[in-house]
Amino acid sequence: MPRLFGTDGVRGLANGDVLTAELALNVAQAAAIVLGTGREADARRAAGKRPTAVVARDPRVSGEFLIAAVAAGLASSGVDVLDAGVIPTPAAAFLIADIGADFGVMISASHNPAPDNGIKIFARGGTKLPDIVEDRIEAAISQPKWTPTGGDVGRIRRFADAEDRYVVHLMESLPHRLDGIHVVLDAANGAAAGPSPEAFALAGAKVTVIGADPDGLNINDGVGSTHIDNLKRAVREAGADVGIAHDGDADRCLAVDADGNEVSGDQIMAILALSLKARGKLVKDTLVATVMSNLGLHRCMAANGIEVVTTAVGDRYVLEKINEEGYSIGGEQSGHVILSEFATTGDGALTGLTLVAEMARTGKSLAELASVMTVFPQELVNVRGVDREGLAGNAVIAAAVAEVEAELGETGRVVLRPSGTEPMIRVMVEAADDEAALAYAHRLADVVKAELAR
Repeated sequence: MPRLFGTDGVRGLANGDVLTAELALNVAQAAAIVLGTGREADARRAAGKRPTAVVARDPRVSGEFLIAAVAAGLASSGVDVLDAGVIPTPAAAFLIADIGADFGVMISASHNPAPDNGIKIFARGGTKLPDIVEDRIEAAISQPKWTPTGGDVGRIRRFADAEDRYVVHLMESLPHRLDGIHVVLDAANGAAAGPSPEAFALAGAKVTVIGADPDGLNINDGVGSTHIDNLKRAVREAGADVGIAHDGDADRCLAVDADGNEVSGDQIMAILALSLKARGKLVKDTLVATVMSNLGLHRCMAANGIEVVTTAVGDRYVLEKINEEGYSIGGEQSGHVILSEFATTGDGALTGLTLVAEMARTGKSLAELASVMTVFPQELVNVRGVDREGLAGNAVIAAAVAEVEAELGETGRVVLRPSGTEPMIRVMVEAADDEAALAYAHRLADVVKAELAR
């Protein structure tokens, strides 16, 4: 049976075969068993109090019944629940740490379309769970549940000032005001629709907003970081200085310069790492990135005396490495950027604010800042309908990869990996030009398909 938890929690078609209200309740009850213990939680009980969890969601319609099921599962297991309503995933992570909650649950499928949803669980301190803890929660689903009665059952209350606390936190994290800069924000019709425009305006920017009318069904629908053409157009039409795009739960940030050119997560990390180094705040002169980050990022960092430490794909793996060594920044090409002084997960609003603050601090345009990094052409081919588990140890595929790597030499690289959230294998190739990258990617995808077709 496949593992329930993927790269970023439990995700699937809401009310489909897997992600049901029953599963949400069972996962919550299991999380109460695994995370509702420990020194702090036990101390609460010794003082006659109950463990506490923060729950939140993005605005997709299925989140309404899923968060109700999660709250019911937690409260029935003796956990007090603070319901923060619709807020970004990084806001939920911040609030868990801010109030000293024992853990928290976010209902979101991030950049996926509206019919999908997901369950993300955070530990005390607002950190994502390591695989071993997720496995314990999955195992606990089939075990006896906690069933307190009377005054020992949990209470469910509204977290009334959740969004305000998060916006204040963003303001306190801001390294420089944004006065005089015109920003177009694309909130993806998602959880950022309220707090992100408010934070940018409070920071002094002139703000134009698109994709900020969530109705429960239009999240990520032609807007946001996965559909950035609308933002490019809006920036040019408004004559703005910069555009910032979030995804549905606002843990991502991509950007657009004044001419409508996309600035990727890798370029954003390069800009912010150099800014941190210039301000004496880049711990150990190190950036943490995943295997999918562009070769240009590695070369840019090396040229500026910054080491790049590489992890598997997934911002929780980036965070694990950051926490191990106390690094100050890490992230993913997709726009998950972790600024560890202020956040425990990717935070799209914080990243966007910090990026625009660097424009204000230096007086440079985003295009000037992004020019420090040369982006190598990169092609990604998704191979569907194959056995993801068969990739590891397949000698034919390994030989094909080695052959392509030898032909590329120092002008490119290859990454093959199973998707953590979808049933496919991703084939990524970087090369000196788009044509070569595409040809090599399809060449390897054909080998993968031939070897692993179901």
